[in-house]
Amino acid sequence: MRFNIISIITLSFMISCGPTVVYGDYVNSDGMTRKEIESIHNHPHVQIGISSYYGKKFHKKRTASGQIFDMHKISAAHRTLPLGTRIRVTNLKNGKSLTMTIIDRGPFIKGRILDVSYKAARKLGFVNKGTTKVRIDVLRLGNNKYYK
Repeated sequence: MRFNIISIITLSFMISCGPTVVYGDYVNSDGMTRKEIESIHNHPHVQIGISSYYGKKFHKKRTASGQIFDMHKISAAHRTLPLGTRIRVTNLKNGKSLTMTIIDRGPFIKGRILDVSYKAARKLGFVNKGTTKVRIDVLRLGNNKYYK
C-alpha cells in the first residue's frame, strides 16, 4: 500500500515536470501556429508600392498555393499576405482597380510589393510599361491553405 502511494506521488511529479505548450507550439485546426495567426492579424490592410506582372515564363506552373498559374486569369503574388487573401488593387496612375486573390509568393525583385498575372496587368492598364504604382486594400484575409 505504501509502495502504491509513493509510486503515484512519483508518477504525478514526473508528469507535472513534462513539457508544456509554449507560445509558438499552439496550432489551430487549419495548421497555423499562434505566431502565424498574429502576424496575419497585425499585417497592414493597406499598402502602396510598385507592382509588376508575370506571364509566359510561369504559365501552367504550380504556384505556392498548389494551384496551376494561368496568365489569362486574374491572380496575384505577394511576399507576406496569406495565400487565399482577397485584395483590391488600384493603379494609382490611371485609377483603374481590380479585385483578385493571392495564390503565389513574390515578387522577388527589390522594391516591388506585388506581382499580378498578365490579364490583371492588362485590365489595370500597365502591360506596356511593365510596372506601376499601386494601392493594395485587403478585403478578406486568406487561410494560407495549400491545394493539392
